Order: sequence, then structure tokens, then C-alpha cells
Amino acid sequence: MSRPYQIAAYYFPNYHPDPRNATVHGPGWTEWELVKRAVPRYPGQRQPRIPAWGYTDESDPVVMAQKIAAAANHGLDAFIFDWYWYNDGPFLERGLEQGFLKAGNNDRLKFAIMWANHNWSDIHPARLLECQTGDYRQLYPGAITRQTFETAARHVITDYFHHPAYWTIDGAPYFSFYDLPELVRSLGGFAGVRDALAWFRGETRAAGFPDLHLNQVYWSQGILPGEAALRQPGEMLRGLGFDSVTSYVWIHHVPMTTFPETRYAWASQEYLRYWDKIEAEIDLPYFPNATMGWDSSPRTVASESFINAGYPFTPCLAGNTPAAFKRALRSIKRRLDLLPISRPKILTINAWNEWTEGSYLEPDTHYGMGYLQAIRDTFSRTGR
Repeated sequence: MSRPYQIAAYYFPNYHPDPRNATVHGPGWTEWELVKRAVPRYPGQRQPRIPAWGYTDESDPVVMAQKIAAAANHGLDAFIFDWYWYNDGPFLERGLEQGFLKAGNNDRLKFAIMWANHNWSDIHPARLLECQTGDYRQLYPGAITRQTFETAARHVITDYFHHPAYWTIDGAPYFSFYDLPELVRSLGGFAGVRDALAWFRGETRAAGFPDLHLNQVYWSQGILPGEAALRQPGEMLRGLGFDSVTSYVWIHHVPMTTFPETRYAWASQEYLRYWDKIEAEIDLPYFPNATMGWDSSPRTVASESFINAGYPFTPCLAGNTPAAFKRALRSIKRRLDLLPISRPKILTINAWNEWTEGSYLEPDTHYGMGYLQAIRDTFSRTGR
């Protein structure tokens, strides 16, 4: 009997050396450097966060095998990799291609792609003045050509979709986009995106799959520099040919009104209200999201004032203990259980390893495996 729930955690692969990062930050740089250097920005803030497994290299198959085992042992079904491909080629791909795909136990966990097609700005770390003015140094533009779209899609079909560990829904490979407004700008508007997605679906079917499951990450407010909310989302998403929508993180939908901290329990309740809103607004299946936490202060310059100035100078979620996370998961599970039998019970989680945004399931030295245990206890067959 198949499991009644499918739980997929977003995976941010900036924890291995990459040639682009070496050019900008120096040889061997990874985002662990920001994790190590994090300091409390206000009284009572818990920083730095220290990974229980150490500052490991995710492109090492042995390291990735440890992650796969922990995820599978605690009830996760898949990693959704944040995946980058610009006009001049891929970025941060080695965590997937050298780590996950070469791990000896990758038959225990599925993987999928979320094309993170946003602009990559120099925010590692970000300066206060840049946040206040919006004048970030852009390193890699998210805008792509149709040729780039097709080159990247063919790579995905050939090298990922055919892998036995690729995540499918009713046999159709799951593929998600992060920034639809950017995709629309890139490909010449609504008609250009519709044509590109139809081409992608046709190529996937021609490769032997019954279909392609196209998912769109949706937000009602932007977080990263340049993000913009969708207008008339229901009409646009269905017209473009998407099969479902989901979320990346709660704070895309829940305004954090108190600084420097907003209560996690309040954000959890506000997200449930958003869930009602999005299902009324968009006539597509919505896959809900559980967010473990939020603290993007490690991406700020520590010597500057910490004020509410926009990402990453944003409020933090406070009180996001494993127990609080478990309560949020239980609320989501109760709503999943009300879905009609024809709808898959899919949950996305932010995130497996967003360490510099304070949202990670991986064990740290403070709570250990607590967040993973919350998932296991909630969604096991005996979970209550």
C-alpha cells in the first residue's frame, strides 16, 4: 500500500564549492562561511546556528547519503532541488549531479527540480544601503532566451527525468518554476511562455512519459530583490498550462508586522488563512507548505545596524521550536485529510538546508533531529 502523504523538502545547494562563487568570493567559498560568521543582531537571538554534522560538502556522495538516509528515515519522500540555469549555463548543480545522483542510497528518496529562475544578486552578505535603495549588484540575470529554455529542458529530460529516483505524480515528472513574472518577461509574454511550456510538455511525452506535471511556486508578496506578485493568477496559471501551484515559504504570504521578531504560532495561523484564500482564488490543486522558521540575518553585514529595511534585513520568526513546528504540521495534516480521494496529499517544506534563512530540517547542535522527528511523528501511520 502506498503512503497516503507525499512530503518534499526544498533543497538549496549552495554548500559546495562552485566556480562562479570562487570568482566572486574566493576559492573554496560556500554559504557555510555566512553560517559560521553569524552573530546575534538583537538581544536573545540564537546565532550562530551550528550544524550537528559539521560544515560538510554536499557534492560528496558520502555526505549526501547521510542526508538521504536521515530524510527517508523521518518520512520525507523527496528533495526538490533549487536549480539554476542561466543564459551562460548552470550554477550550483554539483550538489545534485555529484552528490545526490552518485549517492549509493539515492533509491531511498526521490528528487525533483524547481527552476530558481530569479536574478542572483550579490547578497552574500547584503549591505544595508543596498536594501534601502534596491540597488543590488546583479551577478546573474534570471532572464533567459527561448534557446536557453530548450537547452535546459532537454538536459532535464535526458539526465534527470529518466533517473529512477525522479519524482513523478501519476507517472508524470514533477517540474516547478520559481519566478513566473521573470519567465513571462523572458519569453515574450503570456503567449511565449504558453508556447514554451507546451513544447516542454510535448518533448517530455515524446521521451516516453505519459505527461509532464508543471507546478508553479506562487506568492502574494515578494521577498527577494526584484520579486513581484502575480496579477490575475488564476486565469494566467491555467491558461499557461500549469497543473498545480505551491509555495516556497510562509513569509511570501504572511506579512511579518513586528520587528525584530514575529511569533511563529501567529504566522502558522495566518498561513492557514492564506491557504483558504489561495484555494478560492486559483482553480488548480494547491500543494500546501510548512515552513520550519525564518531568520535571514546571516546574509546581512554584521557590522551594520539591523533594522527593518527589506530582505535580508527582515523580521525573524520566533518560537519555532520542534514542538511548535509539530503543531503546525498537525494543523496542515488535518486539512490534507479533508481533500477528496482524487487529490494527492502533497506537502512542501521549507527547507532541508536554508541555513542562512533560518529554515532547515538538518540537525543542529541545539535541537538535533527535533524537526525531522516532528515530521516522522506527525505523518507516520500512527501519527496523531
